[in-house]
Amino acid sequence: MTSKSPAVPPSVQTPQPCKHPRVQIVSRDEDAEFVECKECGEIFESSEFKDMNIEERTNELASEE
Repeated sequence: MTSKSPAVPPSVQTPQPCKHPRVQIVSRDEDAEFVECKECGEIFESSEFKDMNIEERTNELASEE
């Protein structure tokens, strides 16, 4: 008898993280601004969003080399 590993359905595989392509400002404070991703609903500080974009571009450039 040969046993095969059960195939993992695509819905169970680890989903790719949302890249937050569309965001909307939901709150402003004196020194902070919060945005909500229109795709996944995550709310985070706008400075974090800028950092995510910088990290993503840096990773893309490194993988091209």
